[in-house]
Parts: sequence; C-alpha cells; structure tokens
Amino acid sequence: MNRKTLVLPAVVGLLAPVLAACGSTDSGADGKGAIVVGTTDQLVASKENPAPLDPAIAYDAGVWNVLRQTVQTLTTVPNGGGEPVPEAARSCTFTDTANESYRCTLRAGLTFADGAPVTAEDVKHSIQRVIDIHADSGPVGLLDNIDMIETKGEDQVIFHLNTPDATFPYKLATPAAGIVPKAQYPANEARTGFQVDGSGPYTMKPQVEDGRVAKIAFEKNPSYKGELKVLNDKVEMDLFPDAEAMGKALDEEKIHLMTRAMSPEQAQDMLVEPREGIDLTELPGLAISYLGFNTKDPVVDKPVRQAMAQIIDRGQIAGKVYGTTAEPLYSLIPSSIAGHTNAFFNKYGEPSTAKAAAILRDAGIKTPVKFTLHYTNDHYGPATATEFKAIQQQLNSSGLFDVSVQGEEWSKYRPEQKRGDYAAYGMGWFPDFPDPDNYTAPFLDANNFLNSPYRSREAEKVLIPQSRREADRTAAAATYEKLQDIVATDVPVLPIWQGKQYVASRDGIAGVERSVSATSELQLWELNRPSA
Repeated sequence: MNRKTLVLPAVVGLLAPVLAACGSTDSGADGKGAIVVGTTDQLVASKENPAPLDPAIAYDAGVWNVLRQTVQTLTTVPNGGGEPVPEAARSCTFTDTANESYRCTLRAGLTFADGAPVTAEDVKHSIQRVIDIHADSGPVGLLDNIDMIETKGEDQVIFHLNTPDATFPYKLATPAAGIVPKAQYPANEARTGFQVDGSGPYTMKPQVEDGRVAKIAFEKNPSYKGELKVLNDKVEMDLFPDAEAMGKALDEEKIHLMTRAMSPEQAQDMLVEPREGIDLTELPGLAISYLGFNTKDPVVDKPVRQAMAQIIDRGQIAGKVYGTTAEPLYSLIPSSIAGHTNAFFNKYGEPSTAKAAAILRDAGIKTPVKFTLHYTNDHYGPATATEFKAIQQQLNSSGLFDVSVQGEEWSKYRPEQKRGDYAAYGMGWFPDFPDPDNYTAPFLDANNFLNSPYRSREAEKVLIPQSRREADRTAAAATYEKLQDIVATDVPVLPIWQGKQYVASRDGIAGVERSVSATSELQLWELNRPSA
C-alpha cells in the first residue's frame, strides 16, 4: 500500500482557527466551482507500470486516494474508526464460527456510474482478477487467503477462506477489493491508462501530461448508493511536484487545501506563525517510516542489521529532522494501535556504539561495513533526504560503517527495490486498515509488500494465522508481542519514526477535520462550503 504525513497515540483536536479569509481562490471560491485539493502524490505511467490506477495493480497511498473516490467496496471503515460496515453491500457477515466463510448481499438497485447494474458476478470478477493477475507490486497479499468466491443469484457473494481471518471485513474495505465493471476490466491483465470506472461517490476525469496526471476532476456520481454522504458536487485534485510548489499555490489562492505531503517546515512555520486566511488542522495518523533490507545480500547480514538497530538514534532523527511532527518508533506497530510494544527498545536500549561494535566483532564482521542506503526523493515529502543524511551521519560517525546515500524517483525506485537491487532502503507505510495485522503480515507473510526474501516460519505459519483467528482483536495481543520480538531480533525491517499529519486550508471550507482519516485516506466527500 504505499501506499500512505503521519501521527501519534491519540486523536488530536483541531487547532484554533486563525483570522478570516483575505481573498478568493481562482477555482470556485464563489461557492459554485470545485473545491481544489493539492497533493504531492505522483501518478505516473511507466514501462514497469503502464496501469497505475488499476485496483489489481495499485498498492500505493496516492493511487488508493483516487480509487477510494471512484470505486466502491463491499464494506467501509466508519470515519473515526471502528469495525467495518456495509457499503456497496446492504449486509455482510461471517456464516461460521471459524471465520472462514463470509457472505455479502448487495444493495438493491446498485449501478455503475454509466447506469449498468452492479451484480455479484462483477464483485467476483473484480476480486478474482486481483488474485489471478497477482501483480508483484500489487495488493494480492490482502486477498491471498481466499480459496473460492461463490455467487448466488444477482446479489449474493460468498467468500470461502483457506484459513480463519477475523480481519477479512477490513480487507474488503480496501481498494484491493474495489468493484469494477466486468466489461471494462480484463480478467487476466491490467487495464492500462489513468481512467477509473466504478460505482463510488464520484466519477473522475484525469488531465494527463507527458505520461503523468496533472489534475483530476471529480464530479458527484448521481447514481451512487452507499454508506457515504457526499457533501459537495465537485472536487479537483491538483498534483504538484513538491511541497514548496503546493504551498505557493495555497498562498496564491489557487487551491483550497494542502494535503499530502506538507513539509515539516511548512507545518512548523504555520504552528509558530498562523497565517491570515489559512487554518492548520492536525489530524490523527497511523503511518510509519522504516528501513528495509534485502536479507539475502551478505553486506547487510543479520548482525549488520542488528548493529544498525543498536546505533540509530530515532529520537534525534525525529527531533532534528521533523521537530514536533514526529516521534521515535520502536516497533512496526505504532503506539496508537492495540498490541504495540517497544520491542526494539526492549532489546537494544539506548543507542550504543560499543554494543554495536560487540555485535559485529562477535560475528566476525570486518569494519567499516560499506554499502549504499537508498531512498525515494519524490514520494514521502521533502524531509526524506535530510532524514537519510542524518542516518548516514549516525552510522558513519560510529566508525563501524561507511554508508553512502542515494535518492531516486519513485517510478524507478520501487521497481528496483522489489527486484532486490538495493541492500538497504527507506520506505514508509500507510496502513490499509487500522489493525496490528496490517503492520505485520505485509512484511512477514509470503506475499509481502516489499518482495523481501526474509522468512520466519514461526511468523508466517504459526503466529500470523493464529492472530487472525481472534474475532476479539485485543485477545491477539500476546501473539503480536511475539511477532514484534521476532522483528526486533532478526531485523528484516528497522522502524524509525511515526508522525503527525497536517492539512492546511483556506477559510470557507468545512469538513477539513474529517477529510483525511487516520490511515491517510482522503475522504473528499466530507468537504463542503457551509451556508452563510
């Protein structure tokens, strides 16, 4: 998921609004035009990925934020969290006590935006093609425990699972399970291009320039039937090359909202000196930042990864690079998710060069250990380069490492990372749903998001299936503690920080505090202009 700006343990309320607006935006400040939302997400078609907006291929936060507006799912997680509720379905339930058979019945009269009926066969086709296409960068891992999809009549779909999975209703709420028209999406290959067709709250029209999306016009879908309440008629999403350009557009009143991803400096500046006509909203978030490794590459063998875990000072990185917008993270599971433990701190304690030297010495590894640490320079915000220079400085100043850093554009970076071209690399994780399963299985299961060669039989064959049997998710806490301890010991990934997410908006726009969920999901239907 990618896809996916970040936050901490508790839901933080709106910051106090500042002074009244001082002008009008070019697009629709008269109350009749589109609400314009800025983002730095990049939607690019490439040789490696000619179908960036196909739900069977897409597994990135920016792409999912387009799909969520246009493609409907059987279930949805309510704004503010909680258990999934029916969306395209009128009812969904497990039909057995083992959580292995899940039945959904579609809403009556459900149609795609073009008027064609949405049938159980469309649902089956949509989800089965994700499994059959099995894109190596796609979301198939969310659905790979489906054994068979059965339909009954025009409106019933039954999912038979290979193993019990109490989290399955959450997975059906993700764009991986988005319902698309069978006639327009091939069963065994991706639908290329940037057009998305579905039965969601909006229709969409992309403006494409040189193989990348510049803008997307969303219009309220008059045929939409579902759980969501659409509070506006039009929203435009403008894609900017960086946070600076997006901030300039907000200042010049060309956009109404600045969303993913504001820079830490922008957020800090607005916190210290509120700007006339602009409100800064701090929102809960569940995203994390971490290092990943090609565990087959001997240069980052297990003792090397452990030594890195022993040296890296997360508090310094969070404080110096991100200021008040991030805090150190000592587990894959953030502190605001039930089941979190400070597994890495429990194992390694405070940063210590002496302890790291002992780990490498006992393993017979010569120092300094030399390798390149890769990061993407256009995907997670402008502070990423500064963060990785800070990590480089910490490792190299120990005398135990000789690390260089290198940044790449996401369109090149992600394919190379998946191929195993990088020994060590930086990534972010924007959760698909707010459950500890989604912070463990995507990294430790067979079809893991990173395409990592790392395997833990205990995690994959015992603990993950065991955790999914618990309908009461708090009852799985002991299992997740074991999973976090495995990660801290083997270090297939190294968590660094979790942070806050902010939205800057011009006065006159309501619903901002509901427009981005804790999982960084854009909910454009919440935005509106209040009546005078």
